[in-house]
Amino acid sequence: MALKNIKKALFGNDDEPNTVDEIEEEFYTITQKEYKEAEEVNGSKMILVEPRAYSESQTIADHLKKRNSVVVNLKRVTSDQAKRIIDFLTGTLYAIGGDLQKLGNGIYLCTPKNVTVQGKMTEAEETKAKAKIEDEIDF
Repeated sequence: MALKNIKKALFGNDDEPNTVDEIEEEFYTITQKEYKEAEEVNGSKMILVEPRAYSESQTIADHLKKRNSVVVNLKRVTSDQAKRIIDFLTGTLYAIGGDLQKLGNGIYLCTPKNVTVQGKMTEAEETKAKAKIEDEIDF
């Protein structure tokens, strides 16, 4: 009898039915088309950023990780901070397979892998120099 009491205390009463809570899991499958549509929505923004400190480079990197293009204007930071920001962003772009292009003096375009840029921006100084050369040479 004492053995039965110990068994009941350790393993529970055999007379009671064992109740196990069953967990129902819901799964939602998406097609490849739905997945691509979701990706396109996530990477369809052009973000304009004018950082005032190096600490804002993390925010720019987060935009790039979300597959958004970012135009960065570095005219409000010191040249040392601008170099550090560009170094940080080039590392981020390398990691995600993106690209960095200079649009003008202190203005850069950062694009993730899913964005291609065609064409090339020329500096105003280069354009002025070419125009000056053409003016000097008579055709």
